Amino acid sequence: MATEKKLLGSRAIVTGAAQGIGEAIAKTLAREGASVGIADINIQGAKRVAYEIENMSGLALPIQVDATQLNQVAEMVRSVLEQWKTIDILVNNAGGFSKFFSILEITEAEWDQIIALNLKSVFLCTQVVVKHMMERRKGRIINIASQTSLGPNPFVPSYPPYGAAKAGVVGLTKHLAKELGPYGITVNAISPGVCLTPRLQKLRDAETLKRMADTSPLGHMVEPQDIAEAVLFLASETGRYITGINLSVNSGAMIV
Repeated sequence: MATEKKLLGSRAIVTGAAQGIGEAIAKTLAREGASVGIADINIQGAKRVAYEIENMSGLALPIQVDATQLNQVAEMVRSVLEQWKTIDILVNNAGGFSKFFSILEITEAEWDQIIALNLKSVFLCTQVVVKHMMERRKGRIINIASQTSLGPNPFVPSYPPYGAAKAGVVGLTKHLAKELGPYGITVNAISPGVCLTPRLQKLRDAETLKRMADTSPLGHMVEPQDIAEAVLFLASETGRYITGINLSVNSGAMIV
């Protein structure tokens, strides 16, 4: 007997969905019946993910967007509403950084860029989408933060702007949860630990990856699918009364 899909009929937007954690989230939401806007500045990657979802009999809409630009975010939301009429789920996953700088090395421009990509993007996407959710008095917003929001990562150099931005995401999540709760909207964050993405596997050799995994209580690194399943939990009916939390998915790495 087939299990009923958990998000059947839902409409979602996932930013930064062309690869890695965002791709896993988008495919998992689609697997459970959601129609998904695959939003990313990398339109070719977004089109690939949408094509793969459609090959699994899902519905997907690739959208090119720079999530730090209000006009592009507004166009992203307009495209999804034009296609599907409603937006039930927003996953603010866009973020990252290109290289490490110490506090003495980082420039003002670099600082502004990282804060914009990782924190301003969450603000802009939420502000535009939430107008629609408030009118309907329902919605799920899930922000992808980071283990670095809790403290420095033991495996990589400290990177102040990224940690500050992700801590800001967690703080913003809590304030939004309070403000939007009366409208039936839940707002939560997920903080992944060091995640075994294809990008990380290219940057680290097998011995280093094993050493990183062995330091956690569970002896494993988290994978993109682990984050995706946590998103599904918070987006589904099961998580309907959970709001304002920061869910750490890191194999226990931050308790040691």
